[in-house]
Amino acid sequence: MTITERVYKIIFEELEKNPDGMQWSELLKIIKQKDPTIHPKTANGLVWKMIEKYPDKVYKPKKGCFRLVKYK
Repeated sequence: MTITERVYKIIFEELEKNPDGMQWSELLKIIKQKDPTIHPKTANGLVWKMIEKYPDKVYKPKKGCFRLVKYK
């Protein structure tokens, strides 16, 4: 599994557990806890690009918050 795949797997697992969405900083903290080998800047970039890469799965209900579309 690539670094990108590992990061998105963690993000989607956490967003699934949090139907109200999660803040950017919370996601980064969880990524660091679950896989400390992932560089923080890599995780940060992937979190922000997630909206562009998965517009059918994730949206931002407000600034800095990410939520699964199915919970819209």
